[in-house]
Amino acid sequence: MVSIPGSELLTAALNVVSQSLQIPVIIFLLIFVVFAIFALGGLISDYSTRKRLTREYKENFIFSLANASSIDDLINMVNNSEIYDNQKEVLLKIINAHSLSSDSREAWALNLIEDEEVTMAKSLEKVDIVTRIGPTLGLMGTLIPMGPGLAALGSGDVTTLATAIIIAFDTTVVGIGSGAVAFVISKIRRRWYEEYSSNLQLFVNEVLENLNKQV
Repeated sequence: MVSIPGSELLTAALNVVSQSLQIPVIIFLLIFVVFAIFALGGLISDYSTRKRLTREYKENFIFSLANASSIDDLINMVNNSEIYDNQKEVLLKIINAHSLSSDSREAWALNLIEDEEVTMAKSLEKVDIVTRIGPTLGLMGTLIPMGPGLAALGSGDVTTLATAIIIAFDTTVVGIGSGAVAFVISKIRRRWYEEYSSNLQLFVNEVLENLNKQV
């Protein structure tokens, strides 16, 4: 086989880069699995405190907002409702802006809703990163030690090969496991946030319509 000049140097450099990534990959995988455990605990905690508004309650609340006869009535209805505190805060900010013009109130309401959506998107970013990057790092952790392991097999060093295989399997399991847990968390939270955003949009529209009638 003809050896290309400089190929051995390039191959050695590539091997050094590859092997130098093993420790960072393992560190990130450990961080991911710890994050996935905490995120799962947070999901369970949020599920136990999650407010489930029935269709009947939402219907009654919407009609109450639409039929409120004064600003004070709107404020009392929002404060005494069973919706989330963040939703109450958004509605109260819109109500307190009743002195603005109709267009300004709608722009303000849209800005508040967008802020809520940005907050929800940020809370999903880290989970989505683990979902996508976890399995990739697991694959990297599988392939990186196999090079030295196969080289050791060629020289009859079975112990080094066994260590490499153990590392490869462990990183694969951790990477896929953390990614799977993060995927489930992301799907559930995204469904919760979509329901939250839909309800908020509905409540905001009713408040705006009532304010347009009163002002």
